[in-house]
Amino acid sequence: METNQDYEDFISTISHELRTPLTSIKGFSQTMLASWDRLDDASKKKFIKIIEEQSQRLINLVENMLTVTKMRKKDILRFNEFDIKPVIDQTIMILKTQYSSQKFVCNYVNNIPKLFADKDKFQQIMTNLLENSAKYSLEDKVTNIEISAKDNDIYIEISNKGLKISQDDYEKIFTKFSRIDNPLTRKVQGSGLGLYITKNLTEKIGGNISVKSESIPNSKLDKITFTLVFPVKNQEEQIRIKCKQ
Repeated sequence: METNQDYEDFISTISHELRTPLTSIKGFSQTMLASWDRLDDASKKKFIKIIEEQSQRLINLVENMLTVTKMRKKDILRFNEFDIKPVIDQTIMILKTQYSSQKFVCNYVNNIPKLFADKDKFQQIMTNLLENSAKYSLEDKVTNIEISAKDNDIYIEISNKGLKISQDDYEKIFTKFSRIDNPLTRKVQGSGLGLYITKNLTEKIGGNISVKSESIPNSKLDKITFTLVFPVKNQEEQIRIKCKQ
């Protein structure tokens, strides 16, 4: 159970995180306004790109802050049956506009049953995981998404090539404000809230999430795989869940 002190710590931390992009946006905007005539086109493009990147970071921080705040309240979940393929396809299409160099490869292993869950929450989960993969992919910049069904469960595996995650950190990366300390995470900006939110939402809609880091032969990188497991609900189970909504 989250205490008031935990929440105050969260507000304090997120407020500190907000200062960095705001300071960057203000600083580069002021520089451009004061020195526009003296700046060459390359410098202008560089400064505008920084402002764009920091604005996106600010949007992500605010969205994460709103999500965590909502999680303190009783969340209204809307469970319905839906096909997951269109949701995943739409998520990829949106993310491609932000991560144009990232390739997303989907593989549906067999006939996938419909998922009974909150569709909006599921899309947020997929957005968080695919964006996380895009941010931390190395070498070929490919995110593989494999969807399969087995033993009345739907499995979604999202993998990429990245730096090794120690087994000791498997649970840690899903905790609030947690970030693994390595050369890549020092370069990639983040609040440490994305995977915490993802785990919370996954469990709220009845699923489980785990991570695994496996060495790749003849490579310094590991294959990093996040696995989502959602049980397929029969009609009786669906009615029971809907009655609780």
